[in-house]
Amino acid sequence: MNNIKLSNRLRLVLDKIPTGSKFADIGSDHALLPIAAIETGKAVFAIAGEVNPGPFDAACKAVAAAGQGKVISVRRGDGLEVLEPGEVDCITIAGMGGSLIASILNRGQVKGKLQGVSVLALQPNVGEDILRRWLIDNGWVLIAENILEEDGKIYEVLTAVPEVKGSELSNENLYKELLLDDGKVKCGRDMLVQMGPWLLKSPNAAFHSKWRGEISKLETILASLLRSELESAEEKRITIQARIQEITEVLQCLPKDKP
Repeated sequence: MNNIKLSNRLRLVLDKIPTGSKFADIGSDHALLPIAAIETGKAVFAIAGEVNPGPFDAACKAVAAAGQGKVISVRRGDGLEVLEPGEVDCITIAGMGGSLIASILNRGQVKGKLQGVSVLALQPNVGEDILRRWLIDNGWVLIAENILEEDGKIYEVLTAVPEVKGSELSNENLYKELLLDDGKVKCGRDMLVQMGPWLLKSPNAAFHSKWRGEISKLETILASLLRSELESAEEKRITIQARIQEITEVLQCLPKDKP
């Protein structure tokens, strides 16, 4: 037992891997997640995929040092190119932008690499809304969203499974308009995609911190636009003011006392 120490962020991703999985960790870096998954019994087989030579070499060394070369296959390749269709039932991708994760999944899906995959555990650093839209558009539905703060950064983990249309586990149900403050504040589909349908139903301190930070960023942009004399600046000001008001109203309706 190598006793790999994971960050809280990666531990959360590990928790989302179904016990007994064959899984692939894309962009695996030092293969920390595959090694931990095997050592804790979460997975019976893992693929550590890495496109860059430095991290690929580091992953090979880490797997060898852990003595897990028989059950962890370290492969060099771009995204899901390292997989054969039907080879794994879970895919994890952590530490990239949401747009890049969506692109990796999209290219893989076209080539049948998501065949047989029943769980996606994804941790985008930014662009969570882009990833949510990809999942909606490609027949996946979120079953969980988690948000945490670690080392001054805020991370979200999105867990998705294939959508069953017409069932309770459908995007139509998940992204139904959410009414807050006895119906006075409405969260439409766009806001649910932006902020997260599960997170809005169970916000914690990290969630509030993230969106207060977003308001601060928007206020900085607004202050800059207020100094501009360009005609186009007025339209942007109106849009940003509306966005600030929308987020503020939602946050005021949500409980703040959860850890």
